Amino acid sequence: MHDSPLNVAVVGTGYVGLGTAVLLAYFGHQVVGLDVDQEKVETLRRGELPIYEPGLAELMQACGERLRWTTDYREAIPNADVIFICVGTPPLPDGRPDLRFVAQAAQAIARHLNGKFQVVVNKSTVPVGTGDWVARIIEEYAPDYKAGRYGVVSNPEFLREGSALFDSLYPDRLVLGGEDERAVARLLELYAPLIEQHFEAPAHVPRPAGYTRPEVVSTSLSSAEMIKYAANAFLALKISFANEIAGLCERVDADIEEVMRGIGSDQRIGRRFLAAGVGWGGSCFGKDTAALISTGEEYGYAMPILKAAVEVNQRQRQLVIAKLQGHLHRLKGKRVAVLGMAFKPNTDDLRDAPAHDCIARLNSLGATVIAHDPVAMDRARHEWTHLRYSEAASAEDALRGADAAIIMTEWADYQALDWERALRSMRHPLIIDTRNIVKRSPGLGTIEQIGRRLPPPPVPMVGVTA
Repeated sequence: MHDSPLNVAVVGTGYVGLGTAVLLAYFGHQVVGLDVDQEKVETLRRGELPIYEPGLAELMQACGERLRWTTDYREAIPNADVIFICVGTPPLPDGRPDLRFVAQAAQAIARHLNGKFQVVVNKSTVPVGTGDWVARIIEEYAPDYKAGRYGVVSNPEFLREGSALFDSLYPDRLVLGGEDERAVARLLELYAPLIEQHFEAPAHVPRPAGYTRPEVVSTSLSSAEMIKYAANAFLALKISFANEIAGLCERVDADIEEVMRGIGSDQRIGRRFLAAGVGWGGSCFGKDTAALISTGEEYGYAMPILKAAVEVNQRQRQLVIAKLQGHLHRLKGKRVAVLGMAFKPNTDDLRDAPAHDCIARLNSLGATVIAHDPVAMDRARHEWTHLRYSEAASAEDALRGADAAIIMTEWADYQALDWERALRSMRHPLIIDTRNIVKRSPGLGTIEQIGRRLPPPPVPMVGVTA
């Protein structure tokens, strides 16, 4: 492998496409990011990001002229050695992914291929068989098509929003699926700086101690596509398992955090994705579990474990309101603060955010909702127009005069809050902490968590002398 720069086109500038374009330009490749949304492209040309992802703006700035943005396939595709498809695959009502954007991108790419050997990479999350389908689209739409001229590779991403840069620069594994050896070899050339870790680590995302290089998993197209779905489904299972055990912990007076620490210490299980709470959200887990279940149905194959994980996740969202009603009984006319709107901290992504369902349910029960989020309120202003809530300038403002509060996202701002003072400002000092971020009872009011009871505040020793 040689660290030689290649010409790269990235179609789609969402969370995956943006990260891919910036990463490859940082490695020294010449990258053109393409999107049909003119406003988004203009934003990127100004050096601004349309999404929130810590550290991404600084890395993009470091790319300089190696990174350009366009809406024109004629500018991006003909000279590209490698072309990434990073468009959305939102779920249809029956759970299957909507592949129309993939089809549109593949057709447009095919029309502008220039006859040299070029590799088209599926990075969007797509069902098994999509790589073969994209290859047929290229065969149908490419001018002067000849067998073996164009290669198709599946290269799924495994990024966590909020820490996408770290996951991109220092991944556990790199999955490359394809039957064309030349196409896979080109991807190995493209990723040589990443595989060999020959790049200079950014100051704001340092290389972790002991990290050497990612494992390269070379496999078939269909196996690579299945790896992506299976990985996300397994992580969703771990979260639902933790939540199911949390429910039992509450009934037998066990502490879910102690239990998960105990089982997570087993290297066969691991500690990650075992945090009990309000359940998973975001664009991946719900969509990918639904896609796997629907694929199984297409082949007459039942997937009861995945269906149970989905059911537990939905139950967890209902549990939040049930806990609130257990204390306040009637919510009509009550003022409820919702802290956290994004589906997880360090992102402004609102897709399938548990806070959305919480606010919608509070609306239907007649509560007045005051919401706060450190970064996602602007996006919610445009995407959650169907919900009724007032914005608070700070968490403290949201809590002031509230009958109750629900912590929906584990932002560091909320963990650092002076909860004793905050509770004093509320009409009724009640917190439903769905992320278990408050570590000790403030000594007044009520803070209820998932699967655990808060330890009491330390009792001051009176009259004790040395």
